[in-house]
Amino acid sequence: MLKISAPIAAAILVSACAAYPTGPSASAQLVATKGNAVNGMVTFTKQGNAVMVSGEVSGLAPNTEHGFHIHEKGDCSSGDGMSTGGHFNPTAKAHGAHEHNEHHAGDLASLKADANGVARFSYTSSTISVGDGATDVIGRGLIVHRDADDFKTQPTGNSGPRVACAVIVKG
Repeated sequence: MLKISAPIAAAILVSACAAYPTGPSASAQLVATKGNAVNGMVTFTKQGNAVMVSGEVSGLAPNTEHGFHIHEKGDCSSGDGMSTGGHFNPTAKAHGAHEHNEHHAGDLASLKADANGVARFSYTSSTISVGDGATDVIGRGLIVHRDADDFKTQPTGNSGPRVACAVIVKG
């Protein structure tokens, strides 16, 4: 069994963390909209010039894809998610896939549910921020849609009703 002294272990940990400097973070507890059963937790953590978006969403139909977007308003009071307004788009871009250059700041990567109806994800986004600037996600709404995003229909992606809603909060 390899033994590492406490100072060496601490040095390894510090150097590993230095490779991925983190800054402010935010989280969103997704709650099902009326008549749905989708829920989950998403975190947003600043890492250098990007934001790590990670989480788990359950209650989705097995083996399906779902539109996933940050919306303008942090308000889930309507019961159907419509109180969050439209997609978060402070840079006035066309709607599109997160993986492409041209898209709303709020256009996140689609959720892909497994055979159990659970979507697990972790990726970075360079079009949103946490805690500062025009693209700050804190205080915005987070929506899971029933259908896949077609990435063409403007300005929404034609991804159907909102099946889960959250307000993105600091920390």
